[in-house]
Amino acid sequence: MPALALFVLWMLLPTPALAHAAGESGWTIDLWSAGPLALSAGLYLAGFRRWQAKRAALFWAGWSVVAMALLSPLYDLAEVSFTAHMLEHELLMVVASPLLVASRPLGVLLAPLPAGSRRGWGALWAAATGPVVATALHGAALWVWHVPALFDATLVNRAVHALQHLSLFGTALLFWWAVLVGRGAAATGRAILGLFVTALHSTLLAALMTLSPVPWYAYGGDPAAALADQQAAGLIMWVPGGLAYMGVALWLLARWLSGSESARNPAAR
Repeated sequence: MPALALFVLWMLLPTPALAHAAGESGWTIDLWSAGPLALSAGLYLAGFRRWQAKRAALFWAGWSVVAMALLSPLYDLAEVSFTAHMLEHELLMVVASPLLVASRPLGVLLAPLPAGSRRGWGALWAAATGPVVATALHGAALWVWHVPALFDATLVNRAVHALQHLSLFGTALLFWWAVLVGRGAAATGRAILGLFVTALHSTLLAALMTLSPVPWYAYGGDPAAALADQQAAGLIMWVPGGLAYMGVALWLLARWLSGSESARNPAAR
């Protein structure tokens, strides 16, 4: 549902902006975006040893969403439209990231590396995906990159834009790993709490952005148009983004309650 809502919002972007993005080939192929995508695809193919159709399908679905966000006309459109920029971020954070995490790709991606490197990266990943650490890192990345001076820098420097994507997407992977991979009642409780905290602070940021009487960022020369663009972007973060976090939290809560009921009443199993 979040993916469908985001896609519809993308298709409803103003026609002139879409025409501007389609003026050339429409697709962005540069080292900052295509390089990491090619590397991740190569590592996954090199480390894949046993056919698991569901996990492979989830991985390539998530990988394709990342490619759409970073290589499609949406990338260039994000330099002139805050709405497109926000849509790009939401695709990375609430669509691609949980799909990739659900595919459990870590073992496959690390398989081509030497044993010592695998252990080192595995230990680092385990430390970074602790629920408190992952939730704090993702929240910090979200708020820091919406500081006007930093956000405006992404509009004039592609390297800074790439760094923004890397930190938002990377911390989203950590966060969703902490949410979706843990087992047991305690892990589920921590995951629900992390989702609630993230939904709360991201909704606050979205509300501030949407309800602000002045534009925050250097998009265009017309303040009224820039403000309308910012309000649309805030709504994307507020509605589809918030629904994604709360939807997963409710799903985890229902699964948790179902497990608790089964444990209390074995005859119901």
